[in-house]
Amino acid sequence: MTLERLLPQPGDVTLHEAYASLRLAERAPPDRPYVIANMIASTDGLATIGGRSGALSSPADHELFLDLATPGDAVMVGTATLGIEGYGPLVRSEQRQQRRVEEGLDPVPIAVTATRSMELPTQTPLFRDPNSRIVVLTNSRREPPPCEAQLIVERLEGEPLDLLAGMQRLRSGHGVRSVLLEGGPTILSAMTAAGLVDELFLTIAPKLAGGGGEPAIMEGPALASPVELQLLSLLREGSYLFARYRLGGR
Repeated sequence: MTLERLLPQPGDVTLHEAYASLRLAERAPPDRPYVIANMIASTDGLATIGGRSGALSSPADHELFLDLATPGDAVMVGTATLGIEGYGPLVRSEQRQQRRVEEGLDPVPIAVTATRSMELPTQTPLFRDPNSRIVVLTNSRREPPPCEAQLIVERLEGEPLDLLAGMQRLRSGHGVRSVLLEGGPTILSAMTAAGLVDELFLTIAPKLAGGGGEPAIMEGPALASPVELQLLSLLREGSYLFARYRLGGR
């Protein structure tokens, strides 16, 4: 499949060339991972239809989603999104696992989630997979529910949950240099408010969802001030647009 590159230099790229040279780990600050967020929105700005993001997606979006997950050290997802979307093992393709090994990475990235309550969606395939490693960032003192995955609980001090300390713990304790944040809207808002999101990859789906209580790509308290975005690249496949932004001041 070929994508039309509109920016920065017009031309065509194959699907897997689009994000093949991101080299995110090299961009990491010394004390925390480099964090990119990947989200999809309808043209009227909603993150789901019928409660799920998959209703907005396309085959090209799905493949780009996997390409962003393949080269990173960790993939971070909120607990609600893990449950709603029914997350399974993060990299299932043997070919993608081999690509990771060739780049000096573990075959499968670490999964990361954050919770104040220690309520985890242990019924999802990810938590039932004994080969998956899941780091849980929490300020709860409760014990985690049993699951088959390899669960690593990182307990953080203070209220609210200190996401900066969590990112620092990922770097110092687990060697994580890059994180793909896959949502949902609540954790994206919290990570952005904490100044921890460096780039946003946003798919704009050619669909109008209307109201009905569907969330926007960010949900939660208003930011102290708007975050300026710098457009780095723009791809098109049919009527789908794939934008890559750097967050202001990063």
